[in-house]
Amino acid sequence: MKSNDKARPQRTLGIIGGMSWESTESYYRLINEGVKAELGGLHSADLLIHSLDFAPIGELQAKGEWAQMGAILASSGKRLQAAGAQGLLIATNTMHKVADEVQEATGLPIIHIVDTTASAIQAQGLTKIGLLGTQFTMTQGFYKQRLTDSGLQVVIPEENARVEVHRIIYEELCQGQLLDSSREYYQRVIEQLADAGCEGVILGCTEIGMLIKQADSPIPVFDTTAIHARAAVRFLVDKAVG
Repeated sequence: MKSNDKARPQRTLGIIGGMSWESTESYYRLINEGVKAELGGLHSADLLIHSLDFAPIGELQAKGEWAQMGAILASSGKRLQAAGAQGLLIATNTMHKVADEVQEATGLPIIHIVDTTASAIQAQGLTKIGLLGTQFTMTQGFYKQRLTDSGLQVVIPEENARVEVHRIIYEELCQGQLLDSSREYYQRVIEQLADAGCEGVILGCTEIGMLIKQADSPIPVFDTTAIHARAAVRFLVDKAVG
């Protein structure tokens, strides 16, 4: 009813986070800033966050144990659903590999990071895009093919560069280390993608945006954390939901 809508103008969003906690912290800030910009006053985001321990997840990723990871994230989604979440956000690019398992376990809508990113790129009229992320994100179909299916031409770095981009994510960014040498390395990789005809570049790991900003790139940068967070704000403040 109207009085209830005024008292509670948001949906409740569940966030599966902690992969890494550094990027989940960015999500929390960006989503709250967005809700305040939309609703004003003392408003903040109506969120439920389950922050997973990333160490065992990282070990399972290295072993390719995706079924086990799917079960872990599905369990997390069900816990958030039981706590009152009306939709879910997986605060990591790589773990969208198991997004279908989470959706099937909960029946809740999931704000998909690939779809929101593809929409942001297409809104700028771009078609050929570079992709940086973990080895899983850069090479596996759950991410790259989904972008291609949306109508984008996706270019990834050559093999040696992919190895180093991946290493920097796990050994530095996920541990809160922001090194100038790694920023310079990413800049060189982005320049190579631009030379290959890419019209923009996706920062396809939620930690990369902590290191690389638009000023570091000769082509438009699409920070998946920021794009995903904006989509979360739209979900939260959708007045059509009673």
